Order: sequence, then structure tokens, then C-alpha cells
Amino acid sequence: MSGVMCEKTGQVLLITHRKDMRTLPFMITLIFTVGLSVGRRVSLPAGPLIRVEGEALSLRCEVSDYQGPKEQEFEWKATKGSETIQVVSTFDSSFPDQSLKARVSTDDISVKRIDESTVELRIKEARVTDSGTFTCSTLSTDSVISGNYEADVLLRVIPNTLAVVPEVPAPSVHEGRFINLHCNITQNFTEGIYLSVTWSVKKDQSLEQDLLTFGPDSGLTVGKNFIQRYADGEMHLHMDNTGSYSLVLSGAVPADQGVYVCTVKQWTREQGTWNRIQEKAKVIGQVAVITTAESLTVQVLDSTIFNTGDNLNLTCLVSADDLAALGLEVTWLLNDTQVLTHLSRDGVVAKTSDMFSINRVGEGEFRLEIHSIELSDMGLYSCRVRAWIQQSWGKWYQAAEKTSAPVQVVITPKGPVIGVIARHNRQATFSGSTFEMNCLAKLKNLSESVALSVIILVQYGVGAPTRKLASLSPDLVLKLEDWHESSRQNGLSLVKTGNTEFLFRIQSVQMMDRGFYSCEVAAWTRPDGNNWVEITKGESNKIQINFEHTSPSFDLLISSDTTSVYPWETVKIDCNIGVSGTSNTDNVAYEIRWYQSHLRESDNFVLLASVDRWGVVRKSIRNDTSDCSLERLGTQRFVLTIHGTQDSDAGEYYCTATPWIRSTTTADWRKEPEIRSKRAFLNVKFALWDSMKLPLLYGTCTSLSVGLFSVILGLLVSLCCCRNKSGTDLIRHSTHRLIDMHNLHEAEACLSLHQSNNVTK
Repeated sequence: MSGVMCEKTGQVLLITHRKDMRTLPFMITLIFTVGLSVGRRVSLPAGPLIRVEGEALSLRCEVSDYQGPKEQEFEWKATKGSETIQVVSTFDSSFPDQSLKARVSTDDISVKRIDESTVELRIKEARVTDSGTFTCSTLSTDSVISGNYEADVLLRVIPNTLAVVPEVPAPSVHEGRFINLHCNITQNFTEGIYLSVTWSVKKDQSLEQDLLTFGPDSGLTVGKNFIQRYADGEMHLHMDNTGSYSLVLSGAVPADQGVYVCTVKQWTREQGTWNRIQEKAKVIGQVAVITTAESLTVQVLDSTIFNTGDNLNLTCLVSADDLAALGLEVTWLLNDTQVLTHLSRDGVVAKTSDMFSINRVGEGEFRLEIHSIELSDMGLYSCRVRAWIQQSWGKWYQAAEKTSAPVQVVITPKGPVIGVIARHNRQATFSGSTFEMNCLAKLKNLSESVALSVIILVQYGVGAPTRKLASLSPDLVLKLEDWHESSRQNGLSLVKTGNTEFLFRIQSVQMMDRGFYSCEVAAWTRPDGNNWVEITKGESNKIQINFEHTSPSFDLLISSDTTSVYPWETVKIDCNIGVSGTSNTDNVAYEIRWYQSHLRESDNFVLLASVDRWGVVRKSIRNDTSDCSLERLGTQRFVLTIHGTQDSDAGEYYCTATPWIRSTTTADWRKEPEIRSKRAFLNVKFALWDSMKLPLLYGTCTSLSVGLFSVILGLLVSLCCCRNKSGTDLIRHSTHRLIDMHNLHEAEACLSLHQSNNVTK
């Protein structure tokens, strides 16, 4: 049997004939067809390709259906007109044309291997002169030449004419107004080039968020965080033929403030997909949104002292930036909770009583009127305003709400009346501060000869019973009523400071003193000259003592008298505690701990010593010759002293403090969180002379001793060997002399060996 075998890409055809060769022509034709259909294939992207001057570009070349080694070699050439030049090769560094060698050596032009059969021609900054037909070719490694060994693509590099010029928007807009974002774009027309424009915003430290993208296919893409905003009609895109693109955001909200950016991209359509060939981004500007709450102010005007039967008139004055664009909802309140009357933003009045009326008398002015007031109408009046903003599709949202400071309305009867006004003289803002309340009595239908008394009332909570703290009689005798703090009796005082004025003071207020304080002033007379008779009395408004209890704050500072010492010296490291929020150091104690690490920037610290809040010092076991001690130099200063420092004392030190605070009421101790200081570094210098002087002294003494011993031994040996023998025994003498000389040589050898050993030691 005879046969012909053809192998191509793993396929084997075996032709056999026994008696005739009639099938051979058919098989040859089949082999040729299969070879052409599965031969080597070199491919490039379909052209023409358009790129922009100054931008990076890459051309990917891929070979498939080949034989031979897996890693293939590639060559790139460029044809401009009738001239073809060599660009770059994967295996021949001398391949580039002379005109391109400088760009190849600087990697402006390079070839990057993606895998064994794929490479990319890369140009960092394309030039217009790079336009032409680029050819990618591969070397043949096939047993049979078939398929294509090169591919061409037409590359066109156009000038960079894209220009993006934004218009700076208004730096600040009021809430509810418009934000106009203009971006002017110019470019030379090139067929096959498409544009896209993206508006984005960067808020504080967050990532940039896309608002809207137009293009490249004339479609709109809305950012995921602005889909509802776009659906509500608050984003509008405007374009014209001059290259002006504008995005308008209506109904600005505080979340809209940030830095706005316009990004323009150029695209080409290649192989059914969009390919970005250039991108330019410009900052449009930073926009701040002025919130309505920032500018909204509400205050109550007019007189606040009336007689029974009068008409009460109070005016609520509202002011804000862009007030005309706001819908105002006004509510009058009595004692913060009782609603007297209400005016909606549409001007509808909610009737709660025929006694009350509310009218809008001007822009931002709303008047409350109460007819024929009574004593029950006395109290704290305030005006609550809600500001609404209408969005572009007609929906309203509440932008701000503010309530005026309450004003005390005092109503006096037509008979003898005492009106009392309580005011803060000193407001208690923290535990330990002083509270002062001024009580001023307004007398009507009373002679100035009447005597006044005052009682200080307190209500320790809303709805809690009223208690009497102290009183001052018409004879100006002070009496402590329900004040049972025997340890604080000297901290309370009540004095008369004027004809109708009293001053109440609590020194070093505590948490238990929080509540509502008022004055009750009574007028007295002595008809018979002996006994006092009360004419009338009046109670003031309430003054609140309210503060948040805050624990003292502590900080820890570590310092050293030196940062570098020699061995055996002493070093001191201070640990100072700073306290704010309390001045009574007798009620604060500290636990102090000192730590050391031999390595810098290490977290491996060991405890050196500690002192507890009772002053008991504990030290860790040390293996070094140095020692440490702790010393307290003040209520808040602790010193660690290291005596006889050694190399092992070098490193970083820090201290920790655990404050303990004693309650002034229960005398119980409360543990506060531990605070930690920064690290302080101590360097122990190396004493060169101290480490070398003893070895040098020992070596010098040893050398002198060995030398002196060698000289003495030599003299002794010379004297022994130079004795004269009798002449009659010459032969014997000669023999002994030879033996002596031999012994001398052995002695010298031993001496040399002994000296060498001494030197070695």
C-alpha cells in the first residue's frame, strides 16, 4: 500500500490506492480547497479609521489559523501616497525607518504584544502626518503557504479643532430659582465625527455625578440620581446652531450646590459600535444655593402690656431673601402650644374663635387682633411661619419653618394691679455657673407708699407642682421656704434692688436646679399701723434654667527635658493633664500609666510603671541596670524619671490617664474613658571612647608583657648556647654544638608559637 499524507491544522488526509489512482485528482483538489479555507488569516479593524491630532491611538493586529510556534512576529509599515516606510517590528529593533527612529526610541510609537497572536501599534500623540495606510504583516511559519499574511487599514488623523468654552454661572442662587449651565462648543466639520455633551456636578468630597448626556446618537441619557428630577420637568436642554448647549435646572434645592463641569467627547462609528476618540472637560463654575431657612426671620412687634377690656394687637414681621416667591403659612401660638389662629399660604383663615382675627397688612406683615382681652389671655405669644416654594410642575414643598421668640403679654385689671416681669440677669449655661433673675413689678392704681413682698416660685418640670423657694417679706426679712439644701444655703439670695425691683440669685447651680422660675409680688399696707394687709398680688412669667450636663473634657500632653542622652544620665518625661468643664480639682483623681517601645512607630509597647488614683505606685520588673521612678508635681502633672539610662531605654514613650470624677451630691466616684498622649522619642547615644578604652588598654599591656618576656628568654638562651667546651673533645664538642644549635632552633620555634598564642588571646 502506498499513500500521500497532508497535515493542516490538525487534519490528516490519507490517500491509498490498491489497484488504480482514479481518486487522486479529486483528493488533490480537495486538499487545495481545504488549505485555502483554513489558511493563515491576518486581520485589522475595518477602516477608514479617524483619530484626532494629539490624542493616543492604537491599531490591533491579530493572526489566526497558522502553523508553527505559538508566538508570532509582526511588522508594521505605513504607505503615504506612493511611499512606503517601515514603522516598527516585534523582533527587529533596526526595522523602523530613519524618520521614525526618534519617535520609536521615546516610545511615542511602539508595538505592544497582547498575546502570542495579537499585537497593538500604539502612538501616544498622533500627528496629522501619521495619516496613511498601515499594513500589518506576519512572517510565514506554515509548512504550506496559504491564507493572507498581511492586512491594511486606512488611518486618518484630523487636526484638533475642538474647543469648549463654558459661561460662568451666577455664584449663588436662591432656593427654588434656576441654575443656568451654558457650554459653547466649536469644531471644524468632519464627516463621520459625532459629539456628545455631558453635564456633571461634584459635591464636597463625593464623586462626580452625571446630570444629563446628549449624544452621540442625538439621544438623552439622564444620570441615575436625577431621573426623578428629569421626570418632574426640572431639567431642560437648549441648543442652537451656533454650538451653544445649555442645561437649565429649575427649582434649585440645597443639594444642588457644588462644582459643575461640562464634558465634550468626539466619537466615531466603527464596526457597529461607538468609539471615543477625544474628550475635553471644562469647569463651568461653582454654584451655592442660598436656603430659605438661612434668610428667614420672624419677630413679634408692638406693645405687650394691656388692661382688661382692651383690644390686643400684635404684628408678626416676616423677612427673607426673595420673599415674593415664597408662600407663607402663619400661625399664632399662646404659650407655645395653644393655636389661636392660622392663615394658610392661599390666604384662607382657620377660624378657632370669633375673638381672634388675623390679617395680612403688608408684604411679610401679619396682624393678630383679640377683642376685649381678659386676664386669661395673658401669656407668651409667638408667631410660627412656614415658608413654601412652588416647583416647576406646580407642586409646593416646605422649605423652612421658624417660630419667633415669645413675647410676654401682661394684662392688668382695672382695679389695683401688679404686673410682674421676670428677666434673665445671668443665665446658667452649665453646672456650677450662677443664675440671676430680675423681678420687676409694674404698679397700677396703687400708691407708691405700699410695701412689696416677693416669693420665688419654681416648677421643676412641665405639670409639676409649684414650690416656694424663698420669700422676702414687706419688712425685708428673708425666709428660705422649700429650700432644703443645707450645704448650699449660702448659695441662695434674694434682695430688693429698687422700689419695685428684686434680684434672685443661685450660685453654683446643679442639675437638680433645672426648672421654671417665677416671681410673685404682693402689695401690702398697714391700716392700723401694726399688721400688714395684702392688697393685691401678681405673678410673673416663667424663666427657665435648662442646660445640658456635660462631663469635663481632658487632654494629655507628654514632654521631655531632653530627647537625646548618654548612658548613665538621668532623663525626666512629663505627663500633663488639661481639664476643661470643671474647676474643682478636689473632685477629680487620675490613674497614670507609662509605656515604652524599643522600636519607633511600633505598636508593641510594654508597661513601665503606674500610679493609681490613691497614689500607690507599681513598677514592672526590669532586667536592666537602669531604674525608673514616678513623681507627682501637681494635681495634674506627673513625671517619669529614668536613672542611669542604658541602650535598652531608647525608644518611644507614651502615658495614659484614666480620670475618676466624684459626684458632688452622692460622693460616688465615676470612671471616665481613658485618654492617651502622643508619643515621645528618647535617643541614647553610643559612647565610642567608653566602649573602646578598656580593650585598647588590655591589648597594650598584653603586647608589652609578651615583648619583655621574649627579650629575657632570648638573653637566657644565648648565654646557655655560647659556653665554650674543652678543645680535646672537638668532635664531641662539635656534635654537642650541633645538638645545641638544634635545641636553640626548637626553642626559638616554641617562643614564636608562644608569642603568636599571646597575640591571638
